[in-house]
Amino acid sequence: MQIQIGRVSILLLLPVFVAVCVAPPRGVIILCAGDSITAGGYPHYLQRLLAADGIRARVLNRGRSGNRSAEYLSYLGHNEEELRGLKPDFILLQLGTNDVRTDLDRTPTPEFTANMREILRRLGAFRGRDGLPSRILLAAIPPVPEGGVFAFDRDSLRRVTEEINPAIQDLARAEGLAFVDNHGIFVGRPDLLPDVHPSREGYKALAANWYSALKPLLKAR
Repeated sequence: MQIQIGRVSILLLLPVFVAVCVAPPRGVIILCAGDSITAGGYPHYLQRLLAADGIRARVLNRGRSGNRSAEYLSYLGHNEEELRGLKPDFILLQLGTNDVRTDLDRTPTPEFTANMREILRRLGAFRGRDGLPSRILLAAIPPVPEGGVFAFDRDSLRRVTEEINPAIQDLARAEGLAFVDNHGIFVGRPDLLPDVHPSREGYKALAANWYSALKPLLKAR
């Protein structure tokens, strides 16, 4: 009788054990991709905002200082296996500031668009821990100063508003991605952007803007 009870107990516990094994993972993984504006610190403040709201998350900073779109595409090519292995549920992508430089990094807009399209294609193959495709959010880039900053000039500022950000918005629309306006938050607050990189408060504002776009998507994941 004891053996039978033991067997029955095991059989009763088996579905529970299986359910635990296949339960979806708790929390989310957020991969932040971009140049030095990403590397410089907004992911740190984004992590704080998520924690303050009681959202369990890992925010991974994969910003690459100095990278223009072609260089980040090369970085993806050399590190794709490692980045895929992170299994991000969400990918926050902001690139383009270095593409409007006036030195040898300057990237014609058609080339920038082609680079970004390929970056999105590669990131689009990523999967989260639940097996679902990683959700990509694509951001406009902030303004750049009109003068006084090496390798950026008035034409750089023009290209941001007339070429690069419209190209980014068109890509988001064509690919069905969430578009995040990280340009507008600085237009009325130039104090948050003393040079190409935001101030500490500027990074906090950037994190808050990302979070505003991300928050409704977290509930649907």
